[in-house]
Amino acid sequence: MQQDSKIYLISGLIIAVAVIGSVVYFAKNNTGSRELDSFATCLKDQGAVFYGAFWCPHCQATKRLFGKSADKLPYVECSTPDGNGQTQICTDKKIESYPTWIFKDGSKLNGEQTLQALSEKTGCPINTNVASSTPANSATSTSSSVVSTTTQK
Repeated sequence: MQQDSKIYLISGLIIAVAVIGSVVYFAKNNTGSRELDSFATCLKDQGAVFYGAFWCPHCQATKRLFGKSADKLPYVECSTPDGNGQTQICTDKKIESYPTWIFKDGSKLNGEQTLQALSEKTGCPINTNVASSTPANSATSTSSSVVSTTTQK
């Protein structure tokens, strides 16, 4: 009988540790994963629009820069589903390369942009911890980057 009690006690402790560990892990990871939600929402509120194409590696890099907050970006898909053409809205906006950001004042930035460059252009504040830890803000990146992919696939 005493042996069974020890087994139940040890099993209970293992389960409790696993549950507590899981709660701590998911709470920590979910808190940090949406850190750029307010920044992405501010970009939209300030009239910035991100034009890109699903097949564009620079557009994919820009979305990765925002992590899970990428779904909050004011993104417009410019490619037709077959990847061989451009949507009418992007033709009308004269989008010639991806990614292209167009701002409320009508100005454009082409190519991958840093969070800092987007912040300076729109006045949207970013968390300094996030800004300093993102790869696009490393010493090798510049806010006036003009790396882009042309609309011709």
